[in-house]
Amino acid sequence: MVRLPYTTALTTLFSYGLLFVFGQLRDFFRKLLGWIRKPKDQLKGYAPICLGLEDFYVRRLYLRIQDCFGRPIASAPDSWFDVVERCSNDNNKTLHRTEKTSRCLNLGSYNYLGFAAADEYCTPRVIQSLKEYSASTCSTRVDGGTTKLHVELEELVARFVGKEAAILFGMGYVTNSALIPCIIGKGGLIISDSLNHNSIVNGARGSGATVRVFQHNTPSHLEEVLREQIAEGQPRTHRPWKKIIVIVEGIYSMEGELCKLPEIIAVCKKYKAYTYLDEAHSIGAVGKSGRGVCELLGVDPADVDIMMGTFTKSFGSCGGYIAASKEIIQYLKFSCPAHLYATSMSPPAVQQVISAIKVILGEDGSSRGAQKLARIRENSNFFRSELQKMGFEVLGDNDSPVMPIMLYNPAKIPAFSRECLRQNVAVVTVAFPATPLLLARARICISASHTREDLIKALENVAPLFIPTIFVSKGPELACWVQHFSSSQIVISKVGDLIGVKYFPAEPPKHLNQGHNKLE
Repeated sequence: MVRLPYTTALTTLFSYGLLFVFGQLRDFFRKLLGWIRKPKDQLKGYAPICLGLEDFYVRRLYLRIQDCFGRPIASAPDSWFDVVERCSNDNNKTLHRTEKTSRCLNLGSYNYLGFAAADEYCTPRVIQSLKEYSASTCSTRVDGGTTKLHVELEELVARFVGKEAAILFGMGYVTNSALIPCIIGKGGLIISDSLNHNSIVNGARGSGATVRVFQHNTPSHLEEVLREQIAEGQPRTHRPWKKIIVIVEGIYSMEGELCKLPEIIAVCKKYKAYTYLDEAHSIGAVGKSGRGVCELLGVDPADVDIMMGTFTKSFGSCGGYIAASKEIIQYLKFSCPAHLYATSMSPPAVQQVISAIKVILGEDGSSRGAQKLARIRENSNFFRSELQKMGFEVLGDNDSPVMPIMLYNPAKIPAFSRECLRQNVAVVTVAFPATPLLLARARICISASHTREDLIKALENVAPLFIPTIFVSKGPELACWVQHFSSSQIVISKVGDLIGVKYFPAEPPKHLNQGHNKLE
């Protein structure tokens, strides 16, 4: 959990207050001077579709920094990729692509195991499946959209995660939002982690079930909520709940934290509640053999009633899956609208996942899968520890490839993003409404395709402006360290100092020096 310091909270609120006040003043004077013109396509008598605080937020806050979001790329999302440069002639209201690209270190994509780029085992098989099946089945699974590849992948996924059966979906987001209403409805109780993904939130809202929230990753509060709700029963009637489902994530995508799954499973068993585990960011990325948080934390997959995951992160493809008992999967095949009415997964995308899982399991005849898993674990733990040594406030747990760097202040969001891009490092910044208003952050995603040299370059650039103000004044004992690093090109540390997002004191430079020599 983030414990926001009072001074940081006050300065952040003050910054948003200034933006809000000046935005309201600008809107007032635009109306006063008659600068607002009604859209030509607005019909007389119709209310405007975009109106209110949401429209104000987009116009007065988001558009100021929209160049930091949605940056187009012109290559595969490997460890390095090409970012298309954009320009604006109207103060960021509209952005225009240019013909120029910048070669940037990719710290934003979910390419955890490096399968998103060309792979010696996966790519030839994907190309062959494209020739054999074409790009789309042009049909739903219950009509003509099931190929032998879909059946093979369902069996492979079930075996990989340790469940009896599995079902595929063409989109990860829909896997949650369309499936949850199928397994619970009116008279049921959903207890959801307070920081669950939006797909879970929308799925829970659309189910018609009563929804209660427990404090993020806090099993003791989950038990309090369960005990209270079981005692009270359904609203008004106080009848017993038809069923209770507790929904958690394996790795929380905006926090990088591992779920306290063993404790949560124990609570659910005690109160006879079902467990729904979203492993979108953990499956394939953590665990000795890539089987997710169950393997990492020593939980028997049989203790998790429903396991959800996506193929968009560790497997370099698209779509999602649900793994559970044969009874549940058979029920979903007859009732889930995402299975009945949506076009099935593209056959080449299915083949990509099949090939990636076989590499992870070593069924390709090599040890590349084990090497990738070891590399992402080493890269993640190295990068996290170095960021913390430098004084950044980094969320998350060891072994997690997701590491948010807290920015807080709205002015630091574009400053951090633009300066990193100028240094040829592509990062993702996240703000409201994806996070709470005061908790803006930069989210770093580490990949097995990153080399140690890539990570060192991204970590610590001691620029000439930064050196004399921080280190030279501290005496001759740091002279060797300054001389060693003054010639290196290391980015995030420099950017952090330039815009002031190191909220904790950095460790003495000798630790970084020792670590660097050890790597060499």
